[in-house]
Amino acid sequence: MQIKGLIFNIQKYSIHDGPGIRTLVFVKGCPLRCLWCCNPEGQTPQPEIMYYRNLCVSCGMCTKVCPRGASVFRDNSVVYNRELCTSCGACVRVCPTGARKLVGKYVTVDEVLSEVLKDMKFYVRSGGGLTVGGGEPLTQHEFVKELLRRAKEYAIHTAVETSLYAGPHIVKEVLRHTDYLFVDIKHVDPTKHLELTGVSNELILSNIRYVLSESLVDVSSFVIRIPIIPSVNDDYGSLRGIAEFIRSLKHEVSVELLPYHELGKHKYEALGREYALSNPIWKVFIPSKEYLESISKFLTSLGVKLVST
Repeated sequence: MQIKGLIFNIQKYSIHDGPGIRTLVFVKGCPLRCLWCCNPEGQTPQPEIMYYRNLCVSCGMCTKVCPRGASVFRDNSVVYNRELCTSCGACVRVCPTGARKLVGKYVTVDEVLSEVLKDMKFYVRSGGGLTVGGGEPLTQHEFVKELLRRAKEYAIHTAVETSLYAGPHIVKEVLRHTDYLFVDIKHVDPTKHLELTGVSNELILSNIRYVLSESLVDVSSFVIRIPIIPSVNDDYGSLRGIAEFIRSLKHEVSVELLPYHELGKHKYEALGREYALSNPIWKVFIPSKEYLESISKFLTSLGVKLVST
């Protein structure tokens, strides 16, 4: 029996997730809860319904097919109770406006690979391949490991985008079939990291050292990404701490900056959640080009090898 994995998207023709033109597979489930996460639908390790109220016309089709009564009419509009919902997808299939979307689908390695192989000619011409992201790929390490292994059988270049929040043995198993690795460093202070992501960074930083010391991937194919979240983790003290950690690795790793954006903000309401950074206490804002340039100059002055995104 084939291993199945839970994914929530397959994105074609990606050019920002590794060399060349790539197919990006989004694995569902993540142990982190970053306040700025732009893919909140990738956090929970099970299928769920996204409900876009602005698209709902209260036609009532969903109320007629829901087996649990999670959608009902009240005051001439549809009321959706997530606590009763089992994410069976019945409402999604009958919704005429696309107000309901089921995120999360169980698939076999063969099913994913068949989609990846459709674009083989683009990989060959551009030096691209398959990238697995999420969510957090290491939460489904058996599925991801097999997908990467099978891709290598077709000589497809493989990349993984991860927080490295997993046991070292899991990291080693997955990276055995990985050509290119992206790892985020969101903060170096474990207490602050816990506040911002819900977990300490001790395992993450330890795994970064482990990957490099054991040469699990070539250092030229190892990229550290720093999300720049203004007024959250972009103060010079925090950035200096990240730079000091990177220098301590004794390997010249490449570093990319990921500027904050709000493209995923609307997803939180669709999932029935609050977007934490909407709270004015954070004073977050979209960084300008000049703002990012000043941060780039500061990190470069500390010996960080920045590469363009």
